[in-house]
Amino acid sequence: MERGKMAEAESLETAAEHERILREIESTDTACIGPTLRSVYDGEEHGRFMEKLETRIRNHDREIEKMCNFHYQGFVDSITELLKVRGEAQKLKNQVTDTNRKLQHEGKELVIAMEELKQCRLQQRNISATVDKLMLCLPVLEMYSKLRDQMKTKRHYPALKTLEHLEHTYLPQVSHYRFCKVMVDNIPKLREEIKDVSMSDLKDFLESIRKHSDKIGETAMKQAQQQRNLDNIVLQQPRIGSKRKSKKDTYIIFDTEIESTSPKSEQDSGILDVEDEEDDEEVPGAQDLVDFSPVYRCLHIYSVLGARETFENYYRKQRRKQARLVLQPPSNMHETLDGYRKYFNQIVGFFVVEDHILHTTQGLVNRAYIDELWEMALSKTIAALRTHSSYCSDPNLVLDLKNLIVLFADTLQVYGFPVNQLFDMLLEIRDQYSETLLKKWAGIFRNILDSDNYSPIPVTSEEVYKKVVGQFPFQDIELEKQPFPKKFPFSEFVPKVYNQIKEFIYACLKFSEDLHLSSTEVDDMIRKSTNLLLTRTLSNCLQNVIKRKNIGLTELVQIIINTTHLEKSCKYLEEFITNITNVLPETVHTTKLYGTTTFKDARHAAEEEIYTNLNQKIDQFLQLADYDWMTGDLGNKASDYLVDLIAFLRSTFAVFTHLPGKVAQTACMSACKHLATSLMQLLLEAEVRQLTLGALQQFNLDVRECEQFARSGPVPGFQEDTLQLAFIDLRQLLDLFIQWDWSTYLADYGQPNCKYLRVNPVTALTLLEKISREMKDTSRKNNMFAQFRKNERDKQKLIDTVAKQLRGLISSHHS
Repeated sequence: MERGKMAEAESLETAAEHERILREIESTDTACIGPTLRSVYDGEEHGRFMEKLETRIRNHDREIEKMCNFHYQGFVDSITELLKVRGEAQKLKNQVTDTNRKLQHEGKELVIAMEELKQCRLQQRNISATVDKLMLCLPVLEMYSKLRDQMKTKRHYPALKTLEHLEHTYLPQVSHYRFCKVMVDNIPKLREEIKDVSMSDLKDFLESIRKHSDKIGETAMKQAQQQRNLDNIVLQQPRIGSKRKSKKDTYIIFDTEIESTSPKSEQDSGILDVEDEEDDEEVPGAQDLVDFSPVYRCLHIYSVLGARETFENYYRKQRRKQARLVLQPPSNMHETLDGYRKYFNQIVGFFVVEDHILHTTQGLVNRAYIDELWEMALSKTIAALRTHSSYCSDPNLVLDLKNLIVLFADTLQVYGFPVNQLFDMLLEIRDQYSETLLKKWAGIFRNILDSDNYSPIPVTSEEVYKKVVGQFPFQDIELEKQPFPKKFPFSEFVPKVYNQIKEFIYACLKFSEDLHLSSTEVDDMIRKSTNLLLTRTLSNCLQNVIKRKNIGLTELVQIIINTTHLEKSCKYLEEFITNITNVLPETVHTTKLYGTTTFKDARHAAEEEIYTNLNQKIDQFLQLADYDWMTGDLGNKASDYLVDLIAFLRSTFAVFTHLPGKVAQTACMSACKHLATSLMQLLLEAEVRQLTLGALQQFNLDVRECEQFARSGPVPGFQEDTLQLAFIDLRQLLDLFIQWDWSTYLADYGQPNCKYLRVNPVTALTLLEKISREMKDTSRKNNMFAQFRKNERDKQKLIDTVAKQLRGLISSHHS
């Protein structure tokens, strides 16, 4: 029973499902009926469904039939109308067929045109696609063309940037094209080419600045000179306007932007073509002469390529080599100042470039590298200057060299290089300069002394008098009161020597300028050099003149007078040095001038030379003495040679009026003593073995003439008979023999107040023996006169007795 209920329920569900499907078929569009029918066949009751469908079709047929029956008249009318329409439709068909035929005929051209249009459209589409692809490739080609242009115009850093854009931005978009692969393969070659070309430009730059470093240095030194001149003007005038700018502040910082559109010109070699500027015009900056873009370009290129360290090492190595070449002085550098100037210009140019590279690049060179180069340069430069300056004998050249070294040091000091060692070396050159000055002034002094007439300067007018006084500090109230013409006591070499000493001091002062020395150091240097000039150079020149063989007494007298006035002028030289150095002589450690000592020594030498010269003149006159020692005649006048000698002495001592009194007195006393000594030697000469009392009388007359000369006071200042004491030995000896006063001599010998105190027993015995020999020869010749023999024998006995006593005195004196 349950099974029956279940079958009944299933049949009801199937019937309902079929009913639903039929409704869908009726209501659904024919095109969408497929799924509905598929659901019927998917089930198992499609047979029953077909029955249902047949039933439904029959129902609809009955419906249609009912409807047709209801509308039959309308249907007939419609058929009638339809038949009418069929005729018209036939006509229309014919017309359409005709029209179609015509249209087909006419449309052939249109079809052909459409085919052509189709082809055109196809080409247009292809062209558009091609244009699109070309637009994609065109930037690549443009960039590549730009790259080639940049390389052609030597703009390597922009070319490298373009290459980077091309490689990373443009080529990846068209990498499937064959030409792009060629470009990609060529990129490393282009990089190497850029690298090689930029290195070639750097080498050209290095070679160019090596050749033109002297021009760069010359410009830098001109700038330093101009700055010094401006500083001097500012120091001399009230400061107006802005503050002083250092050379560092006037740096021209070059534009390091490498994206330049200008092609490479001769500037790219590193040196710009700048015409020489006149000294009075503004000198361009030293860096203005140099185009550093090759260095910057190469640095940037190597940095981008990751080879910056290689570039830095190469640059530093090459510059070290150039530094060694620059620091090698030419062998003939010492011959001219231009040789030194070119040498300094090259060094300055080298370090100006390096300093600019230091301040305009980051790390290409560093301070340690610059300091290392400078230490090497400083040691080599100082060694070269020591060697070459030692060959220089011209003080003007040494002074110019010193000024050049100072300018060289000041220029490099502006750029921050330590130059203390250069100034220390200048102090060494200062000593050499002093030596060359001394040699030069030795020649000047020799010329002055050789050309001097050694006569007082005559003055005929007030103008000439003031001119001389203006040249030499001299004041003499008595001379000023005298009418013209009159004479200065000194000769022309006094003002000339005085002025040359001042010129020497000025020359020493010139060297001390700009050496950054204190006024005390300058004063000490000038005083020491002046002392050398006085004590060595001038002293030697004076000594040479004094010792000259052909110098006369007049010249010697004038030299004494001149040196006396020069000695007095030493205090004015002290004042002169004080005025130009502003260091008071009372200052501690101030060196004193030794001029007084120099002129005293020269004067003493001249005095000694006067004494020697006088003695030589006396000896010359004495050589003319022609005594007849065997004469028996008694003369009544002095010998001619002695009269001439006395006349010479009188005229000579008359010239001594301007000499200091002590000098004239000493000269006169020395001459008289020498004359007395020479006469004594003449009398006691060993060659004169015999002499007569008559010859002794003649000799006595000559001695009396000498004593008369001494009494006449040829030189004022002697007290009473002081000058006669020079002849006292002769006088007592002659009186002893002429008066034959042996008893008194022998009796009073040894007494402090004896009459013949100055007669030496040896001298008396020598002269007595000469007389004795003459008497013995005479007695032998006169043997025939027996009546005279007794007197002679008595006298001979007396002589023998006296001689014996004299020998006793001599022996007792020696014992």
